Amino acid sequence: MATLLHIDASIQGDSSVSRQLSARAADAWRAAHPDGTVTYRDLAADPVPHFDAAANTSRGVPQDQHTPDQARSWSRMEQLTGEIAAADTVLLGLPIYNFGPPSTVKAWLDHLVAPGLGFDPQTREGLLGRCNFVVVVSRGGGYAEGTPRHGWDHASAWLPHGLSLVGIEPRFITAELTLAASTPAMSGLVPLAEESRRQAEAEIDSLWAPAATTA
Repeated sequence: MATLLHIDASIQGDSSVSRQLSARAADAWRAAHPDGTVTYRDLAADPVPHFDAAANTSRGVPQDQHTPDQARSWSRMEQLTGEIAAADTVLLGLPIYNFGPPSTVKAWLDHLVAPGLGFDPQTREGLLGRCNFVVVVSRGGGYAEGTPRHGWDHASAWLPHGLSLVGIEPRFITAELTLAASTPAMSGLVPLAEESRRQAEAEIDSLWAPAATTA
C-alpha cells in the first residue's frame, strides 16, 4: 500500500502559502493513490526538540546504557526515521524565514542523522533514500538569478546537503514573491508572484498525473 508522509512547518496557519501548496500536493497524491495511507506531521504545532547533549551522546552509547534522557532522545530518532522509512513519498512544505529554514525543520533533520537509523555507521551510506522526497518552497521575496538577493535562499541550498547524509535527494517546487500582494513596496511584482504561484501549482498537479498516451 502506498504511503505518504506529509510535513508542514509554517507558523502562518491557513494563510501560509507553503501549507496551501503542500495541501494541494497531498490532495493530488490522494487522488492518484485512493487506497494509500497518509501520515501527517506539523512541525509548527508539535515541534521536534532542538538537538541537545542527550540526543548527541545517545548516538554513541549502547541502548542498554542509555540514561532516561538519552533513551527518550533515541526513541524520538527511531520514530522520525521510521516515519520516512515507512513512506513511499515524503512531502515537506518549507517556508523561508530570514533567508533560512525554520529552526523546527533543522531540528527535525538533525534527528534523522542517526547511526543505524539514518545512515550506516560503518560505510556512512544513507539508509532513507528509498522514498520520493518532494519539497514545496514558499519565498516571500525574489531570489532568482539576476535579482539583488540571488543566493540568499539558504534553506533550499542547505536542505539537499543535510538530507544527503541519510541518502535522500529532494525535488523542489518553488513559489516566490509571496509577500507581493500584502506589501505595498512590492505591488509592482504582483504579476510575477501570480505567475510563480501558477507555475508551482501546475508542477504540483503534474506530480502524480497519469502519463499522457498517444494512439
